[in-house]
Amino acid sequence: MISPAAYLERPFLSVTDLSVAFPTEDGLVRAVDGVSLSLEKGKTLAIVGESGSGKSVTAQALMGLINRKAAKVTGEIWIDGQELIAMPDDEVQELRGNELAMIFQDPMSSLHPFYRIGDQIVEAIRAHRSMGRSFARREAIEMLRHVGIPAVEQRVDAYPHQLSGGMRQRVMIAMALINSPQLLIADEPTTALQILELIQSLQAEFGTTVILITHDLGIVADVADDVAVMYGGRIVELAPTKTLYDRPEMPYTLGLLSSIPRMDREPTDRLAPIRGNPPSPIKLPKGCVFQPRCNYFERVPGGACLTVRPELLESEPDHLVRCHLRHEERQQIAQDVLHALSAEPA
Repeated sequence: MISPAAYLERPFLSVTDLSVAFPTEDGLVRAVDGVSLSLEKGKTLAIVGESGSGKSVTAQALMGLINRKAAKVTGEIWIDGQELIAMPDDEVQELRGNELAMIFQDPMSSLHPFYRIGDQIVEAIRAHRSMGRSFARREAIEMLRHVGIPAVEQRVDAYPHQLSGGMRQRVMIAMALINSPQLLIADEPTTALQILELIQSLQAEFGTTVILITHDLGIVADVADDVAVMYGGRIVELAPTKTLYDRPEMPYTLGLLSSIPRMDREPTDRLAPIRGNPPSPIKLPKGCVFQPRCNYFERVPGGACLTVRPELLESEPDHLVRCHLRHEERQQIAQDVLHALSAEPA
């Protein structure tokens, strides 16, 4: 049992050395490798990275959705004074939908195709609260109206396939928020500005803590308080959002920023994608996992990028970076890259 003093000191969400590994015939897949982070109540954290970076598996671990028979999960996940990894499965299940909720990437795969959307929300209410079906239906209708479903009295009895993708996303948000969870995780929410604004407004209304999982660093600038950049199952940079955009330091973060389309450029202007492909989680490079795709590893003396895993270290207050390059050199590289990105097109 956590002591009262430690409870008061601990942030709402605290993750320490979280690792998730899946045994396969080809070897051990280290999907998440030693992730540590924290988040204050009511704030928004964006976890950003390419496909295969470990961000979605991290989200599933936070929700207690990893099958312990198929994967090894270690570390600690504290949410509002409760530790999830050591918690029995039935207690974690009780928390899901009540204290914790998730908006999945594909609403069609998350909503049951053979049940009306209203009935699915009613069941979500009654699974956690003692309430009659008619009262639960009224609450479901009100929440659907709240998230912007038009003509809700008719659509409450619609099946998922009868709704547009945007409306299905809103139904998922309604279902996720119906029991006023303290933590909401949105896995690859649509880039539609309306959906992001909806999540923001509902967060402000309900005081919900939010984690956004996305591959697109461009959509979180005005939404998140902090950003964690993941690569190869590890956090490679973690900072307040403004700091990350103004003073990024990890070369992978710079690559993500360089890949964002610019509204002030012609559509024909070429982006600068990161060369190569993400590594296999079965056979990660021995040294820095990003080294095979990094343009700057040769600047590190002694070839450390090839042989030594860099630690996640503080570059400045609240700004953590995993890179062998010297702090001053990282800053100069970032300054040059950002200057090139902001330069007027020829």
